[in-house]
Amino acid sequence: MATLHTLARVASELLDSPDLSPRTKKLYEGILTGFVAQCGSTWVEQASRQQVEAYLRGLNHLSFRTHQLHQTVIHRLFRFAMERQYTDRNPVALIKRRKPDPAKDEHKSDEAVKYLTQEQLRTLMRAASTNPRLNALLWLLYESGARIAEILALKLKDIDLVERQFQVIGKGNKKRLCFFGELAAGALKDYIEQHRQSPYPALFTERLTRSCQVRPLSYAMAYRDLREAIDQYKSLTGTRFHDLRHTFATERAQIVPLEVLRALLGHEKIQTTLLYQKITSRVARESAQEALDHLAKSWSGNAA
Repeated sequence: MATLHTLARVASELLDSPDLSPRTKKLYEGILTGFVAQCGSTWVEQASRQQVEAYLRGLNHLSFRTHQLHQTVIHRLFRFAMERQYTDRNPVALIKRRKPDPAKDEHKSDEAVKYLTQEQLRTLMRAASTNPRLNALLWLLYESGARIAEILALKLKDIDLVERQFQVIGKGNKKRLCFFGELAAGALKDYIEQHRQSPYPALFTERLTRSCQVRPLSYAMAYRDLREAIDQYKSLTGTRFHDLRHTFATERAQIVPLEVLRALLGHEKIQTTLLYQKITSRVARESAQEALDHLAKSWSGNAA
């Protein structure tokens, strides 16, 4: 490689990437600051697995979930370096993740799966209804269960509005079909025919203000649209695009076999899919409570 890059420089370039949302950038900055302070002067192609493991061992005071998050971000740093062709290997790839320590009262929890209630979902779609691009994006995410990165990578020709399906290349470079319903199809048709910027092969596009150049919709711009749409709704505080995938999976886990859900989500391990089955009892309890509250209001009205 012609130019050498330190880990500090790679971290700086990653944080300057336009694909990072403000929230993600802030998270990465907090995590990478400590890593760069200890390992930043190392040339990226000379960084070793042992060096990263030693750093991660020094973080054992963190909870296991926070520890795993640190490892994930450092893994992303090296993957970014590989994408830029600064190195041809990722020393974090083979490092095992730290497991919960029962002695520290650490246990695996389903709470990491954040899904939207039906009321939140209705509020979100109402909030996005005045932005045709965001509206189409959210409906497609919700009805297909695809990841936001997979959706933003789609080309216009990839979408079949007749069969209501599209193919994505997910994690592990695996292809899978995703399906969507009538509401997503209607939102997409309106966006494509009336509001999509062209010419450009991407399904979701944006036009730059200064140059008027059309390019694929970036995550940063999509995230800005989302934040602007939900800013006035307290019930949607902290809502992410990925929450729609969790919502899709949580709802489907109640009606389809796990292996089918696993295929729809593109999970490599069935254990990942099992997370959604485990929370269906909580979903049922919330639905039951919502029904009881509605009945209570009805009876209260009749009594009056």
